[in-house]
Amino acid sequence: MEDVRIIELFWERSQEAIAQTKTKYGRLIYSICMRILRIAEDAFECENDTYLKAWDSMPPQRPDHLSAYLGRIARNLSLDRYEKEHAQKRGGAQIPLVLDELEECIPGMSGDGLPLELKDLLNRFLESQSERARLLFLRRYWFGDSVKEIAEQYNLGESLVKMTLLRSRNALRALLEQEGVSI
Repeated sequence: MEDVRIIELFWERSQEAIAQTKTKYGRLIYSICMRILRIAEDAFECENDTYLKAWDSMPPQRPDHLSAYLGRIARNLSLDRYEKEHAQKRGGAQIPLVLDELEECIPGMSGDGLPLELKDLLNRFLESQSERARLLFLRRYWFGDSVKEIAEQYNLGESLVKMTLLRSRNALRALLEQEGVSI
């Protein structure tokens, strides 16, 4: 089913909206939650919470890109849950590492939404990157993949992934400084 029709089902308050969303985007939502939470039961709960939050937010929201909208909801819910469960950093998880890496270039980086100006800058930055650099950046900082997972997925060396991410962060920091965003 097309996204436009699924959104219409939400606006009509039809239960079919949830079923169609789960059919089309369930695997994507679950994978985002699982990458952050690393526990199947928690990821499943966040997936279901995503459907509820989508139900509660449409209307009034009418997203342009349903997959991105659902992904953002799933990611934010998962990060909130992760933060709650891991108030004290416990070793081994990727999320504290990812947020620490981004804190170097994005002021006040957190699991919550960024100011609109910063979102626009980040989108411009990503558009200016090569396809590989953009994919690696998103896999690391949106999906929370480890460097090792990214290297295996794209058949690259871990050192190349680390260097590409470092160069991307440096380029992002330079863009933010150029645009007058205080770091």
